[in-house]
Amino acid sequence: MFDWDDARVFAEAARSGTLGRASDRLGMDAATVGRRVARLETALKATLVVRDRSGLRLTAAGAQFLKSIEAAEHALHEGEQAVRPDTVSGTVRISTSEGFGTAILAPALPRLLREGRGIRIELAANSGFLSPSSREVDLAITLSQPDAARLVTTPLTDYQLALYAHPDYLAAHGTPESIAALGQHVMTGYVEDLIYAPELNYLGEVSAGLHARLASSSIRAQQEIIGSGGAIGVLPCFMADGLVRILPQVLLQRRFWLSIHRDLADTARIRTVTRWIRALCEDQGPRLNPL
Repeated sequence: MFDWDDARVFAEAARSGTLGRASDRLGMDAATVGRRVARLETALKATLVVRDRSGLRLTAAGAQFLKSIEAAEHALHEGEQAVRPDTVSGTVRISTSEGFGTAILAPALPRLLREGRGIRIELAANSGFLSPSSREVDLAITLSQPDAARLVTTPLTDYQLALYAHPDYLAAHGTPESIAALGQHVMTGYVEDLIYAPELNYLGEVSAGLHARLASSSIRAQQEIIGSGGAIGVLPCFMADGLVRILPQVLLQRRFWLSIHRDLADTARIRTVTRWIRALCEDQGPRLNPL
């Protein structure tokens, strides 16, 4: 195993081109720089540089090793910036439900990058949630309030869901006049044994015993089924553009919760992103709660 400090000396020597210039930048004499580079070569069992009249010339192995060291230096710098509480930069990984992530967050994220300077966003928008408590993500937007001592959890926003159909479906099959009449129609909803949160059992809440003939674990797939005129189903109101709401007595209310690991809650990048998400939810209020 090589000494990382020797690798740092090698990188500076390679970038400087001569032992003399590297020694000036490193604050050590040229002979010491040479010995450190030679010790690194011994540890790696590879020749990294050759000396000629112009100074140091990288071998193929040296050029590849320098590339790896510079990548490591960059990663270490990003890591240092990410954990500094006063630095608005670094990666923020967000876990959220598929519908909210794709319909609300994703279209607005380019604006966050313009406002957030050095922030990089990783959005995990799918069925199920990754956990901030186990450091899978930096923050999570969930359907229920997590119960974990290591998390700071606060309500984010309420949102509404209702029954929707496409005009083509209603023209072909008629509009149900009662909840009981839904049993005579093609319904879409979640695959029952793949429901990962009780808040997603929409059809069971509309009517006990109501089942989906076209079922999917994806709310986007359900949206496409309804949008193609293939079925009736429950959708968040913010995903129902172009659809017809039916049976107005059916109105479901849900809440999103925002959770952050306690160790990250006060970092500048997390504060920046959470403030932005809250402002976005306020701005999108008419879509989230239109009824």
